[in-house]
Amino acid sequence: MRVIPQPLVTVVIELGDGALAVENTAGNRALRSLAAGLAPGEVRIRGEHVDCVEVRMSPVSAYSLLGVSPTDLDGGVFGLEELWGHHESRLREQLTSAREWDDRFALMDEFLARRHASAPSMDPEVVASWECIVSRRGQVRVGDLAVSCGWSRKRLWSRFTAQVGLTPKRAAMLVRFDRAVRGLSAGRGAAEVAVACGYADQSHLHRDVAAFAGCTPGALGPPPDIYTADAGHL
Repeated sequence: MRVIPQPLVTVVIELGDGALAVENTAGNRALRSLAAGLAPGEVRIRGEHVDCVEVRMSPVSAYSLLGVSPTDLDGGVFGLEELWGHHESRLREQLTSAREWDDRFALMDEFLARRHASAPSMDPEVVASWECIVSRRGQVRVGDLAVSCGWSRKRLWSRFTAQVGLTPKRAAMLVRFDRAVRGLSAGRGAAEVAVACGYADQSHLHRDVAAFAGCTPGALGPPPDIYTADAGHL
């Protein structure tokens, strides 16, 4: 599975006896569970006969549920035990012991609810700015975000980057890129997608795809060869 950068933090917990083979710029690793930060670059995840629980969450949710700011993930892929310690192995044991998927999902929900209840939350101004970026599909100016939340541009830039892990501008670019990827994956032409997503021209779209995915729009491929997601998950 090729992981395409997206405006979500992804958690994967493997339930079998094997491990997930993760290949990225940091090298090759075998992980039983992982968290992939925002815009992790080109990553490939491989496994055979994989049973896993996957959770995709916005950076707003990840801030409390992972126990670290998405900034600390630095766009990389980390083993969950690095973030959750012994709680990771206990959760994985419980999920593996449960035989029904509904029971596994319930266990995951309960675990995340407990973490959320005891964790710090983002500044409401940062949350509002993120939600505005998502609702506007990345087509928003940083200055307008600052005005809407009552902060200076400098303060918004600093607080948003510290808590989300991307600058407001980069976050908007990522949300727009995610929409473009889904359009390209659905078979729409690059020129049509560029116009629909607010790019200046087709060359602008090509530059963003190259910057985020390291390839051309035509090389992204149709689902399920790519891994994309709507920014509205958890």
